Amino acid sequence: MAGSPECGTAIRAARQARGLTVRDLAQCLQVSPATISAIENGKTGISVSRLQACAGALGVTPAQILAGTVSAVPAHPAHPRNDVAGSVQRDWRRFPSLALDSVLAAAIDAFVDTGYHGSSMRDVSARAGMSVPGIYHHYPDKQTLLVAILDLTMSELHWRVTAARADATSGLQEVRLVVEALALFHTHRQKLAFIGASEMRSLTAANRQRIADSRNQLQHTLDAAIDRAARESDIDVADVLDRRIAGRAITTMCTSLPQWFNADGPATPEETARTYADFAVALLTKPRSPGLASVPSAADGRM
Repeated sequence: MAGSPECGTAIRAARQARGLTVRDLAQCLQVSPATISAIENGKTGISVSRLQACAGALGVTPAQILAGTVSAVPAHPAHPRNDVAGSVQRDWRRFPSLALDSVLAAAIDAFVDTGYHGSSMRDVSARAGMSVPGIYHHYPDKQTLLVAILDLTMSELHWRVTAARADATSGLQEVRLVVEALALFHTHRQKLAFIGASEMRSLTAANRQRIADSRNQLQHTLDAAIDRAARESDIDVADVLDRRIAGRAITTMCTSLPQWFNADGPATPEETARTYADFAVALLTKPRSPGLASVPSAADGRM
């Protein structure tokens, strides 16, 4: 459905349900209001990544948009609209509660507690307080639930990293802010991040490829920030291959956070994110030890 006129209609309905204007959504996505109007009116197509960005801005999943199940924001919400919608003002450091339907919230808890393969639709229905047939009305199978969770994860990551980059005035600061955004997500949205790290193998081949492509886009974003810092002579890693290795080390450092971070521990998510940003910069600015053995090249298939 992505790219079709029906998709534009669904986006309009979701935007209106969340209480955003065309200009609000355009600001979130850093595009012109005319672009949003063209998408909603079916005059221009929409890519999967743009659909993910729209979903992240609205605080919902792409699946919810396409299914037409986005719930309306109350007329007098308890929080300002930018909190409810998730990102109207693109404050990538703030993490308001997600607007999740009861089934998706239950699936997240089930997959974290017992894993995708250890959970059944009956387990999810019990956690959600719904009948099994009631769940199938919204989600036809367990795979659809997992895809919705990972789509939500990638939507948030993409808009937060994009917004963080926009605040940077140099390549080195861009690296720092991208890492901070990644670390903040993996601590504040710990359950989503845990599922993203542990359940990629549970996706069907087509879904796995699509989510992997989205993850690769984030890696390329960090790589581009590192390359910019190198062009500006702010880092000491001149070799492109070394920069790619460093970029993957930094990303892995962030994605491992859900395995050990404790929200009740001595460090807050914000403190941890700043420390991780410092670690990333130190990795890129520390001179390489002389005589270090060369690493395999990307051409030999081992990278």
